[in-house]
Amino acid sequence: MYIIDTHCDALLKLQADFRNTYLYKDRSLDYLNSPELDTNMNRRIEGKVKVQFYAIFISPLLPDNEKWQHALEQIDRFHKDILTQKHMVHIKNLKEINNLKENEYGAVLTLEGSDAFGNDLVKLRTLFRLGVLSLGLVWNNGNLVGDGVGESRNAGLSEFGKSVIEECNAHDVLIDVSHLNEAGVKDVIKYADKVIATHSNARAIMDHPRNLYDEQIKSIIDKGGMVNIVFCPPFITEGTATYDDLFKHIDHLVKLGAENHIGLGSDFDGITEYVDGLQHAGHYQTFVNALIERYGEAFTKRLTHDNFLERFC
Repeated sequence: MYIIDTHCDALLKLQADFRNTYLYKDRSLDYLNSPELDTNMNRRIEGKVKVQFYAIFISPLLPDNEKWQHALEQIDRFHKDILTQKHMVHIKNLKEINNLKENEYGAVLTLEGSDAFGNDLVKLRTLFRLGVLSLGLVWNNGNLVGDGVGESRNAGLSEFGKSVIEECNAHDVLIDVSHLNEAGVKDVIKYADKVIATHSNARAIMDHPRNLYDEQIKSIIDKGGMVNIVFCPPFITEGTATYDDLFKHIDHLVKLGAENHIGLGSDFDGITEYVDGLQHAGHYQTFVNALIERYGEAFTKRLTHDNFLERFC
């Protein structure tokens, strides 16, 4: 059973490796098979990850005048390291996922945080033209668009942020509320056409700022969006995380009415702790078998890919 995974951070690792070539002759990472990459090509094939979303992530610690360059470098890695893999297809419109052949794998470009384009909508539209199909407005910090979960002032979207939403709506781009604070999520629900939490869990199960309250989950469901569970252990439970701990989040989401609004967003290559038995994309089918055993094949099919296809493709 194939997978659509809406979040990973392989581009950041690939960019860091590329930058190291300024000092050393040889690159250490090969997207085909480097074990340092949770989502490398061989692991994607083994795990039947039909479609992987690749996030451009810009550290808030970078000086503003360097952020655009870092975004371009990660897009360059997307083209040079990922799209050059055999049978890889650049998804430039989410509906193209339906056209993938049996032996083809889709790659979707996303942006995590608006820092890359600052207050420049020309840069944002350029990112859309380069293939960005999902935008996470913030990371944990605040920016010109709004506040993340780590920002104490708890502001909603700025007027500029609402302009960003308008651009996303006009270009059929998903708005990702993972990392947004409560006020920001409310504003996105109000103004955005297509809403998704690409990698978030249920706060009622694990009280972590990155997880979603029940009312937020219900509002995303009412909007016709999705909540995609994340494999980061601190967002799942205290201590070691297991499949059963993930199932608790799935059960809670279903209880809230998310049966047709739930998916997967691993956060592979962005996490350093792992769910037991789910250390990289190659382990996905073992997890799928556990899902089938607990929930049955029909619901597992919805969770792994059908919900996303019905909502956005």
